[in-house]
Amino acid sequence: MDPTDKILPVVLCGGSGTRLWPLSRKSLPKQFVPLVGSKSLMQLTLERLAFINKSICCVASDEHRFFVQEAMLGAGVTGTEILEPIGRNTTAAMTCAALAADADSLLLFAPSDHHVPDAALFAQTVRKGVPAALDGYIVTFGVVPTFPSTAYGYIQPGTPIEATEGRQVARFVEKPPADVAQQLVLEGGHLWNAGIFLAQAKVLLDAVRLHAPDILEACDRAMAAAKADGSFLRLDRAAFEACRSESIDFAVLEKHDRVAVVPFAGAWSDVGSWNAVAGLHPADGDGNRISGKGLAVNSTNTFVHSQGRTVVALGTRDLVIVDTQDALLVADVGCVEAVKDVVARLTKEGHTEATEHRRVARPWGAYDSVDGGSRFQVKRLTVKPGAKLSLQMHHHRSEHWIVVSGMAQVTNGEREFMLDTNESTFIKPGHTHRLINPGVIDLVMIEVQSGEYLGEDDIVRIEDIYKRV
Repeated sequence: MDPTDKILPVVLCGGSGTRLWPLSRKSLPKQFVPLVGSKSLMQLTLERLAFINKSICCVASDEHRFFVQEAMLGAGVTGTEILEPIGRNTTAAMTCAALAADADSLLLFAPSDHHVPDAALFAQTVRKGVPAALDGYIVTFGVVPTFPSTAYGYIQPGTPIEATEGRQVARFVEKPPADVAQQLVLEGGHLWNAGIFLAQAKVLLDAVRLHAPDILEACDRAMAAAKADGSFLRLDRAAFEACRSESIDFAVLEKHDRVAVVPFAGAWSDVGSWNAVAGLHPADGDGNRISGKGLAVNSTNTFVHSQGRTVVALGTRDLVIVDTQDALLVADVGCVEAVKDVVARLTKEGHTEATEHRRVARPWGAYDSVDGGSRFQVKRLTVKPGAKLSLQMHHHRSEHWIVVSGMAQVTNGEREFMLDTNESTFIKPGHTHRLINPGVIDLVMIEVQSGEYLGEDDIVRIEDIYKRV
């Protein structure tokens, strides 16, 4: 039997991706944003792991569960989603996944937001790590460096492990300054720490028990009181909130004596900055790269990303330009690591654009806040085929619905009826209402809200297939 047949991939879906603001925000982190063609890094990760096993466990935030579900559907994989009520870093996430698995299972832990274009080589490299993992090691995969990066940690391989292709880890090096990074690469023998691990569930749990027993105890309580809901497994909030937050590197790996490393010689990126995103796109003769509707004229080393409007860079040099519906970033290529600090400042000053998109994803589709002012708001709703909004009512606002394309099945008070393109309905405050897309194409509607209060918390859900009541 192929040893990879025994492997259960576990995707770690946490992280807010603030370095990729304004495209990536807390409400829609980078792993769920289409960054490579029309696909998200999450979907590409699932497609890559499907080379190993099409049954995949995902550990994700409860608020992102439908993004994960949609990516799994797009990648053609199935599996369980372990839902965290709050982020508690990689040690807790990996521990909960190990507690949910059979003790002898080989678990492959992979971040959801990395880009590895050669899936076959990745699977082949994972296969090389199996003997060491079965021998009781926690195996990490180190990427052969292509330049002296200060954004990644490094691993120094040590003594070869008998009858395996792995080596014991001699030491971990935290993200180094530029001169140290250059020295490590020139010396050779060091690998980038990719944050991808292979271990038997029982081996990982024994290591956590030895080095971080408090985290294991909290996770054990959270799993014992977890509630199953279809493919979702919701961790107990009180127990998990009490868990200490620490990365697996600090909590376990740097203290453990049975950690192995296997080199990966393929292309890899953690897509941790706009410079890394730019690197995913081909450059012209002047080093310019374009994603979406952009144009670089008489410019050098400029990256333009635009989702909607045409953005022209004229006579620019060494710039990153990222345009979204409600925010624009213009940065020198040498300053992109500081984007997270800008997000922190915007958040502190109360700018909603720091964390929220104008376009908000929902399990039934999405809405885009097109316009708004005192006592009115205009939204464009896109409802997926077969999807339905909750049966709900509002105390303080009325709504006008106009069908732009597709067909709508509407509940408005006591009436149920169909609306075709260019037809509309008016919903009074206090009336129960629901919208369903019975068709096979997206339903697009304009919703005009008016009233004394238009907040999203003025929604009384009466019935909801997504269990948000």
